[in-house]
Order: sequence, then structure tokens, then C-alpha cells
Amino acid sequence: MPTPRVVDISHHNDVLDFGMVAGSGVWGIIHKATQGKAYMDPKYAPRRIRATAAGLLWGAYHFNTGDNVKTQIDWFLSNAKPDDKTLLVLDYEDNRLSSMDIHKAVEFLHYLEGITGRRGAIYSGNRLKENIGKLGPLDRAYITSHRLWLCQYGPVAKLPPGFSKWWLWQFTGDGVGPMPHSVPGISGSGIDINTFIGTRDDLMTSW
Repeated sequence: MPTPRVVDISHHNDVLDFGMVAGSGVWGIIHKATQGKAYMDPKYAPRRIRATAAGLLWGAYHFNTGDNVKTQIDWFLSNAKPDDKTLLVLDYEDNRLSSMDIHKAVEFLHYLEGITGRRGAIYSGNRLKENIGKLGPLDRAYITSHRLWLCQYGPVAKLPPGFSKWWLWQFTGDGVGPMPHSVPGISGSGIDINTFIGTRDDLMTSW
């Protein structure tokens, strides 16, 4: 059974106590910050204060759309307000209303690195597996050089072509995948839970 180390949440989740979350052995929280060019998660900023006060690592993710990449990046960073300890993630998954294509995903990561001076991480599962083959060698090498936060609900982590390892593995969500499906301090079952191979210091260093 995978060990829960990171939980990703949004305004949809009801957080009771980040102290309980940390006390259960979870080391980090990745929260939705923005989506597209205009949506900001209203729970992001207040929860950041509470989570970091509880000693949890803090990360921000941006849910992709097909909108202009520069506009999305500017919106993401202006609302995520990252410091040097904030993990920044592109959430590259299916969006039935307006999906980002794989070339725009590469552009997003390049622009993010150019603005912040450091590389983000990419969250994906089937979408990356199905689309990475559309990239040329240079773009494929660039995207596979990033930390992969893999979405794969099941007992085995199956990597997208070109990746040799995952960094975080989201092994369960919506009650699908291996147990556990909940952690103390966040209400309900079926939350998104991730595992990490290594120590807390290892995660902090790679965060």
C-alpha cells in the first residue's frame, strides 16, 4: 500500500485541520491556484497560511486551458504569489471545454522557467502519454527533463514515453485506486493522495 506523503486539494475539498494532516505523516500540500486566464481558487491564499503554519510544504498548480499561454502564466503567478519554497505545477490533464495542446504545454514550462528562474513540475497521466509523441526531439527532451507528478490510479505506476521515473505518484483519486482514500484532517473519502520515494528532507530538497 503506497504511503500518503502529499495531498492535492482545491476549493472542492473541506479541510478541517492541517495540523491533523501533518500529524498523519503527510509532508506537503499542492493546492489549485488558478485555471485558464481568469479563475482563481478562493481557498488558496487562506489555506496557504494555515498549511505552512502546520509545517507542511506548499505548492500551487495551474489547471490548463487552451487560452494564450503567456496570459495563463501571468495569471497563475500573480495569484499563486510564489516564494522560493513554493512548488509550481502545470496541471496538464483533459479539459473538455478548452484543452491545452502539447506544444502549448512545452511553451508554458519554458515561459514559467524564464520568469521564475527555476523549473516547474508537470502533472499528467493519459493526456501526456497520448500526446508526447507529437513533439520533436528537442521539445520531448525538455518536457521529460521536468519532475513528473504522475496520475495513475492503480497498483502499478505506468510512465509516459521518455520518462525514466516519476517524482510524485497520485495513486488514488475519487475513490479509485489503492487505499488509503482519505487522510485525517480532510473530510470525506476519495481525495487525491500522492506518494513519494525518499525522506522528508529528500522531498523538501526536490520541492
